[in-house]
Amino acid sequence: MGTTPTLVVVSGPPGAGKTTLAHLLAQRIGCPAICRDEIKEGMVHATGDVTAAPVDELSLRTLPTFFTVLEVLLTAGVTTVAEAAFQDRLWRPHLQPLMRIADVRVVHCRVAAQTAFDRVRRRQDENPIRRAHADASLGHDQATHAVGHHGFQPVRLDIPQIEVETGDGYRPGLDEIVAFVDAGR
Repeated sequence: MGTTPTLVVVSGPPGAGKTTLAHLLAQRIGCPAICRDEIKEGMVHATGDVTAAPVDELSLRTLPTFFTVLEVLLTAGVTTVAEAAFQDRLWRPHLQPLMRIADVRVVHCRVAAQTAFDRVRRRQDENPIRRAHADASLGHDQATHAVGHHGFQPVRLDIPQIEVETGDGYRPGLDEIVAFVDAGR
């Protein structure tokens, strides 16, 4: 067994089931899950009234905080699951330095646009105080949401990657995803 930690990047468009899968993977692997929106929620709690947007003051502070936390954990030798709806343009420049200290693997969540839209609407209805999510900016109609969903640019690095369909359970299954994560060990 090597001493290099693994960084499991869970990515995909909003509503793709990333956070749920990230927490399940972290539990199965036995490591922390660092979720970008959970960091931002903590900032919102500390700051008070904030209106989330794709680019707002807290989003700008969350990005470096998220990657700094990952760097601290990986430097300490902690295998970590990292989850965010970042597209390639944000993941790539921040993952490249981490590739020197960790075995990076990407789990890309895929789901039908309608399912993602329904999930986003459901979380808006169930928890309207989740102020860190900029879900309202995703569009209140299915067509607007679908454009962003289909335009999502996944991580494009020459590293191990797996696509997981998250519409109804996981395909491939959780055992296979864990085996993919553990393959580099």
